[in-house]
Amino acid sequence: MGLMQCERSGSKNSIDRLLHFAARLQKICCNVVNTTPLCLSHSHNRGMLLCSLGALLLLFSSVDVWYFLRGVVVAVQAWFLPPVWDVLAEQSVPGRVLPHDLDYMGHMNNARYLRECDFARFHYYMRNGIFRTLHSLRATMVVGASTIRYRRSLAFWEAFDLRTRIVAWDDKSFFVEQQFVSQRDGFISAVMLCRQNVLRSNPESILQLLCKRKVECPDYPEELQHWISFISASSQALRAQSGLKDTTAESSQENTGEQENVGEQEHLEDKDK
Repeated sequence: MGLMQCERSGSKNSIDRLLHFAARLQKICCNVVNTTPLCLSHSHNRGMLLCSLGALLLLFSSVDVWYFLRGVVVAVQAWFLPPVWDVLAEQSVPGRVLPHDLDYMGHMNNARYLRECDFARFHYYMRNGIFRTLHSLRATMVVGASTIRYRRSLAFWEAFDLRTRIVAWDDKSFFVEQQFVSQRDGFISAVMLCRQNVLRSNPESILQLLCKRKVECPDYPEELQHWISFISASSQALRAQSGLKDTTAESSQENTGEQENVGEQEHLEDKDK
């Protein structure tokens, strides 16, 4: 119930802000065509049409409207689907390459892969209860790092499955793997690794509250260990370049690797999830 109220409240607030912004844009458009908002209450059909079209044009050019609408659709879909009780179980959502996903070469734009991964993680956390648990703990998660490898392009109208699963975690972050699998032949067209930093809590507390028991972390795959080593090396190099003292400890292959401190996280280009 807490998650449902939270999602309803968040969606309602976003919609209210968009409507308020659209109303302000409409007033501007009415002034441009030498009319006022009162044109809506008279027979000035032409002025009303210009106001509405102008407001929509400014709205779509100023705000990524489709992103917010897509977020609402994903939330509603996950809300009405049955929950996934196994928090480590892989989940799959279908997708298709649409015209607005294409680049100049007629393939799915590279940036669209990351966008689709964002929505898939949102769907994933809603169904397995992690979002609900985050809300209970007054915690949140941000993307601390991500790496994607493109193996084969996705063509126009090609159908695919986007598979998401938690691979492992440490005392500060979840490590998530996402795969774009072509429905045509099962080929993995792209694979992404993502580190989700937990703020104001930790993965162990989240899983303990969600599962009502201690959940053992799976063994780290070899590619994940190398990826964490890359992040650690990059962190040290950037600290040296910025003249900052490296206060993080080196880790062995059995644990998660180096973690950035709070000061560095504030300088990362993180996104809320």
